[in-house]
Amino acid sequence: MAGFANYIKESFGELKNNVTWPTWAEGQSLTVLVAVFSIIFSLVIWGVDTVFSKVISAYFQWIS
Repeated sequence: MAGFANYIKESFGELKNNVTWPTWAEGQSLTVLVAVFSIIFSLVIWGVDTVFSKVISAYFQWIS
């Protein structure tokens, strides 16, 4: 159990002393960037899914 406590202690020390944290403004701009990219990517996936769905439906109507 002492090993686990030491691991937690060293992890917090690493986060506090060695990690370079972005500023508040950088964090906000990166969050907006991720949100915009996620929306665009989801719209692309939706579009591809819609096209594939229509193609597959047309194919099955054609063969039956």
